[in-house]
Amino acid sequence: MKNKRIVFSSILVLIILFVSSIYFYNKNESTKLSTLSKEQSKLFKRDYSFTIGNDNAKVQLVEFFDPACETCADFHPYIKQILKEHKDDIQLVLRYAPLHKGSYTVVSILEATKKQDMFLETLDMMFKSQPYWASHVSPNFNVLSKNIENMGIDMKQLLIDMKDPIVERRINQDIADGKILGASKTPSYYVNGRPLQQFGLEQLKSLINEELNK
Repeated sequence: MKNKRIVFSSILVLIILFVSSIYFYNKNESTKLSTLSKEQSKLFKRDYSFTIGNDNAKVQLVEFFDPACETCADFHPYIKQILKEHKDDIQLVLRYAPLHKGSYTVVSILEATKKQDMFLETLDMMFKSQPYWASHVSPNFNVLSKNIENMGIDMKQLLIDMKDPIVERRINQDIADGKILGASKTPSYYVNGRPLQQFGLEQLKSLINEELNK
């Protein structure tokens, strides 16, 4: 009986140490990135980044996304609703993380639509029509091109704009920033520099509210 107690106590201590190490690791990572956000804010928002909301908003919500990501598409309406509810207090910063096969070309298309002031409209279309053009094998660019053309975008000009070296530089910069920040999956969210440690809509709302209430 005594040996059993010793074994049980040892296991309990190991569990406590394991849980504590995870807690302090996550806390240290969050603190480290919060400090990083103050010292190197450009990692979160570049001059070219597409933003929605006031530059002086209390909360900066950064999203690293992939148009072919199903979870990104699922979260898109919720993010829009959050922005609507906190119109003057949150700024959304959209950054590229083309992790799916063929997504680099997709985000190149999306970045090029900025030249025709159709970025947000194209993004909305991509997410809404994602089941028809996105694939785990490779994107169906025929379907995607038709959808873009139906929006009234000048396709010839779009193809020219896609080849602009600036487009590639911007995407590569987003990818590089994402790697430094640890955005290894999509979507990855950062609220005033704080990473969303436990993924979920309610967890994201809670993190945003923490910053809003400061």
